[in-house]
Amino acid sequence: MSQQKQTRVAVLSAARTPIGSFNGVFKDLSAVKLGTIVAKETLKRGQLSASQIDEVFLGQVFTAGCGMNPARQVALNAGMPFGVPATTVNMVCGSGLKSVALGVQSILCGNARIVLAGGMESMSNAPYLLQGARSGFRMGNQQLVDSMIHDALWDAFYDCHMGMTAENLSEKYDISREEQDRYALQSQARCQAAIEAGKFMDEIVSVPVTNRKKETTLISQDEYPRKETSYETISCLKPAFKPEGTVTAANSSGINDGAATLLIAEERFVAEHRLQPLAWIRAFSNVGRDPQFMGMGPA
Repeated sequence: MSQQKQTRVAVLSAARTPIGSFNGVFKDLSAVKLGTIVAKETLKRGQLSASQIDEVFLGQVFTAGCGMNPARQVALNAGMPFGVPATTVNMVCGSGLKSVALGVQSILCGNARIVLAGGMESMSNAPYLLQGARSGFRMGNQQLVDSMIHDALWDAFYDCHMGMTAENLSEKYDISREEQDRYALQSQARCQAAIEAGKFMDEIVSVPVTNRKKETTLISQDEYPRKETSYETISCLKPAFKPEGTVTAANSSGINDGAATLLIAEERFVAEHRLQPLAWIRAFSNVGRDPQFMGMGPA
């Protein structure tokens, strides 16, 4: 359902962490920690205090083991008063975007003037589950379940890995392995060029990471892009999801850690405080897709 009103909602500020690789530089940082870092920076960039925030919406899919209501943890860790409500949103890939949409709705409904919205994730910290352990095991071996796969990357309706839905699209729309590989290579090259040109510097907040020697390093650049990627290298990879498939580790979406937040506000507040928005949110839309063709629903 689309949403459009005469009253506009402004984006006052935004920030994101660098994107970390799976079990990479951010493997020891929780999603809450990453979310708190960007929340504080977003408030700073918006020149607002934590006490001015009316509501928080943060998307997160892998909440197992993260404690009660991770969005609330971020809100309080960022210095917001106890009275500020916070909601953790799970719409799988669209969780962060849905959080922003919910923030816009809250403002348009008159429930809030200023909202912090965004998303956070630590796929590296998604735990393994021992299902059935609570009621006890009589005998025999038991199997651990990977919550990263079970709770997000495994389709609950067609009982298949998310990667298989990409294979379905490849077959339906006749998208060849070469097309996918060359598109992935182009994406890597463009990302690397943008990094080298400093295109992402203004949106990234540096994240301190401490190693076992208690040495702290500031991470200020995306870890995930692969600088030395070539077509010859990725074209040799085996299909990841079925023997004669086209989807590989190189042309698939990454498994990553990171967080990003926006500070959004009603138009009247912006005018009263003579603020200069980064952008205006004029409308948004949500639509569902057949899960077996999940990739046709951009998020």
